[in-house]
Amino acid sequence: MRTITPIALLALTLGAGACRSSRPTTELRASDAARRNEWKASLFTPSGLAGAMQVRGTAAWSRDGDAVSLATVNISNATPGGLHPWHVHRGRCGDNGPIVGEASAYKPLAVDDKGNATATARLNVALPDSGTFSVNVHALATNMGTIISCGNLAPPVT
Repeated sequence: MRTITPIALLALTLGAGACRSSRPTTELRASDAARRNEWKASLFTPSGLAGAMQVRGTAAWSRDGDAVSLATVNISNATPGGLHPWHVHRGRCGDNGPIVGEASAYKPLAVDDKGNATATARLNVALPDSGTFSVNVHALATNMGTIISCGNLAPPVT
């Protein structure tokens, strides 16, 4: 027959107490639910421009109703005063896929004096359940072929 040592008894007692809580066991906040329905990306400058610039950032694409979605992009380390078009595209970085939604829904990123910019686009497109998508930040409206930062959107974790 085994005996329980005082240390083992203390560990069992503390472990049992740790399971009790006055808080509900699971709470799902609206912000948590929204995050689960959000595609996310980290943006980086393509290797062809390495050394010339290094624009970094993040992007998110989330549901905003049944047939509407919101795309948001944040960049840093950009040239102050810059004005950069951006879009969600079908396909991965480098695929040059079509723009998701209306191009006019995407207001350009206006870079502040610290090299940061944020923009949001309201798209009349439902958030997809699958597929491949990316976010491109273009050099200029007159130079859409040069991508200064791109990130592949990862689908929501379900």
